[in-house]
Order: sequence, then structure tokens, then C-alpha cells
Amino acid sequence: MSIPKRIKRYTGKYALVDTIPYEMPINAKDSPALMAGFSCNWEKANALLPGEEVHALRLPNGKAALLVTVINYIDTSIGKYIEYSIAIACTHGRKPAPKILSAVMMNTYGTGQYILDLPVSSEISVKGGKGIWGMPKHQANLDFKIGNETVSSQYEKDGQFAFRIEIDKPKSPSLKMKIGTKNYCRFRNMLMLSYIYFQSKVGVNLLGKAKGRLFIGDHPNVAYLRDIELNPDPFFTMFMESANGILDDHFESWFMTYDSPPAEMPQGLESVYHLGLSEEWLSPPSVTDYQKYKI
Repeated sequence: MSIPKRIKRYTGKYALVDTIPYEMPINAKDSPALMAGFSCNWEKANALLPGEEVHALRLPNGKAALLVTVINYIDTSIGKYIEYSIAIACTHGRKPAPKILSAVMMNTYGTGQYILDLPVSSEISVKGGKGIWGMPKHQANLDFKIGNETVSSQYEKDGQFAFRIEIDKPKSPSLKMKIGTKNYCRFRNMLMLSYIYFQSKVGVNLLGKAKGRLFIGDHPNVAYLRDIELNPDPFFTMFMESANGILDDHFESWFMTYDSPPAEMPQGLESVYHLGLSEEWLSPPSVTDYQKYKI
């Protein structure tokens, strides 16, 4: 998925949305990131996706995929922040896509990820990400640590341990890669789709060479993920030392439909209108006994 030419023409232009000023195009520079995929039970993962429009992607072995992506945004249009994405690989359409084809014909089947949880470091990131693109952002205690052998990131909320990912650092982040992703989420009980494009040198480990560890705590934002039969061994891990990304100016939305009238209204505009433009972070995570939550 390449960057549309219209986005490049925005260079040097400015925008102001919901009191947030943007220099166009909206981008991130020199930002390290990690990503890992874990297989899990397809039926249980699919049940986490609301409505009838998105479906868990089927891997060749019939499993679904939990995708964890953490980006330490060093330089963006709205300052520095960490973004911690926990998602299910998915397709978009009237019914689930066939195995294999959803990976080969990604545009045909709307292949992307449905974001279950998206904590970030700063208030302004919540205001923009949720209010404009409908992303399920909320402020939390986050870190991003790059060691000699590993890369890790921890997520805590309201003084409670939530999630931690550790991967063994790939030895040679020299593969040049351009990645375009589709991000689905629910906001105002509508299905939202946004696009982001990354370019970076990456290090990738696959299957037996992919080493990582996943820790899931008792926080209600994520505790249910312990019940989807996650394989503790990732089927891939990826590390980008210095990624450059551009967020598309275009997004899409659809009404979500159900077999019966929905009983509850998920978060809507009332969750963002009062937010300010603070770039301040919460204190870093402090829980050290996370080993008991290892998957």
C-alpha cells in the first residue's frame, strides 16, 4: 500500500481541527517501534469484534492473530508520545474471508487490524486520535525500552498492571520495508477505518526464530485476552529502529449493524470534547512483579 500522491501535495500546508493545529501531512519521524503476532482461537477472537462488518482473519492453520504494536513517537505533529496498540488481524465484508486469500488480496478483503485497546502517553493524542479518527485512545502509564538483547514495553492504568510485551531484538534491522496498514475501530457505535504508512529499515524474526514474552494482567481493558487461547510463542517479531510514518488525511466510517437492537452505547463524543492539548505524560510504569502474569 503506497502513499497516495494527494498526501504528498499537502507538504507545507496547515490544518486546525478540534483546536489541534497540524502541519501537513501529519507525520512521525525517527520513531522506534516493535511488533509481534500471537496465534489464538479463531472463534474466541472473532467474538471480540463488534457488529457484523469485520471478522477475524484466518491464518493458514485456522487460528486468529493477536497483533501487538508499540511505537515510541519521537517527533510528530502533536509532540512526543508512546502508542500501544492491541489488535486482532481482521478482514472487512459480509462474511469472513477465505484463508490465504485475505493475505494475498488484501484490498479485496479489506485486510487490516481491529484495535481492541490503544493506550497512549499524552492527552492531546487522545483528543486527536479518538475525536477525529475514532481510535480507542486513552491516557495510560507506558514505557518503551531498548536493550542490547531485547525490546520491551509495559502498560499500566489507574495503578494496575495491564500488559507487557518483550521481544528478542532481531540481529540485523537492515531490511528496507514500506508498510501500509488499515486500522479499524469502533467509535459512536460506528465502524471507523483509518490508514497509516510506514517506511523503515526493519529486523524480522519468523516462526522458530521469533522469541517473545507476553504478560497480561487483571485490568478489565485486557484481562479477557487471557481467555482466547493465546500461543505464548509469537509467530513473528519485528523491530524498527527509526520508522517514519504518515497518517492518511482520509478515513471512512460505516454504521455498525446487529441481529437485535444494541442495548448499550459505546463511547462517543462526550469522551473527548472536554480534553485539552497537554503533551504531558503520566508517570512511567512501576510494577515489577509482572512475571506472574506471563502467558
